[in-house]
Amino acid sequence: MTESAQEPRFDQDPYASYASSTALRSACPVQLKPVDSGKRPGCLVLGYAEAREALADARFSKDTAAFFEGSGSRRRLHPAVGRTMLASDPPRHTRLRKLVSRAFTTGAVAELRPFIARVADELLERWSPGERFDFVAGLAVPLPVIVICELLGVPESDRADVRRWSAELFAAGEPDVVDRASHAMAGYMTDLITAKRLHPGESLLDRLIAARAGNEELSEDELVSLAVLLLVAGHETTTNFLGNALLALLRHPAALGRLRDDPDGIPAALDELLRFDPPVSTATFRFSTEALTLGGVEISAGVPVQVALGAANRDPERFPAPDLLDLDRDATSHLAFGHGIHRCVGAPLAKAEGEIVLRAVLHRFPGIRLAVPPERLEWRRTRLVRGLAALPVLA
Repeated sequence: MTESAQEPRFDQDPYASYASSTALRSACPVQLKPVDSGKRPGCLVLGYAEAREALADARFSKDTAAFFEGSGSRRRLHPAVGRTMLASDPPRHTRLRKLVSRAFTTGAVAELRPFIARVADELLERWSPGERFDFVAGLAVPLPVIVICELLGVPESDRADVRRWSAELFAAGEPDVVDRASHAMAGYMTDLITAKRLHPGESLLDRLIAARAGNEELSEDELVSLAVLLLVAGHETTTNFLGNALLALLRHPAALGRLRDDPDGIPAALDELLRFDPPVSTATFRFSTEALTLGGVEISAGVPVQVALGAANRDPERFPAPDLLDLDRDATSHLAFGHGIHRCVGAPLAKAEGEIVLRAVLHRFPGIRLAVPPERLEWRRTRLVRGLAALPVLA
């Protein structure tokens, strides 16, 4: 963690800290930092080129369980949460990703678009012009939850619990809360899988169950783990993406007006919005499996590596004037969804939800504006992800 990450206002605007350390980042895009109260070395990657290289380098393992094995940790994280596809390496990762990736192809997502649009419209019906509306609670949170639960076949009556457990899994500095939520979520998905075996349906989870029954090398633990990962990752980051994107536009009236007047420009603007304020500020855990050099810095084997996606996306060496929201910029190479074999499998779904929501909001409420000064907005204190606790707006 950077020293600036300890500053009181880092949650509100980490980019000010990144900008103030531009010279340092340019001179030293990869920094060795102590972690675990100085007990072991760690590596922080700030530069874009170095971050992209690290994310794609097979010498950086994602096998969290292997790294912490024998460490004597008192954590009680459920294995289904601690050993997900995201925390594994090939060939296990390759096999699991192949099973789920077909649900997030462009064609598969296109079939979901009418459902997403209908849900967005239903949620926006609750907001009347002239009234104050919390965009996060009223739309950015419920819509991705409804969509991923619909995709997985989670009953509507259970979705409030799923949403709560998911939020708790990202609770910063509260390991007991995270551990309890991991067991609650895994237990729920185990029960849901049992119920679906008795009464099969057509959801993605039903198809994964069928793959298990068809001997596609999917163990029972892996089935539960995939279900938990898809449920959590499928909405938590999208919630933050929606809130961050709308806030960026509200703080840049010219860009907001441009997309309001030309909504067909929204799909092309999504990459710049993702670059400008990504929903994931730091990539998930990885560590070096052998001695190597990254950005001119020698890294020993067994060193945990933290890739700061938010800093990399604001690297002026890759994106000139990075603190400017520029809808004409080619930002398709941003790292908001990661890079390499672990790039977010649900990226097409997240972008579809972003486009549909922004179109609906700007069409229904062309005069939308912030209801409070930007400095009064509260940001969630979470691990890895960056998102608003609330986004009060007026139309």
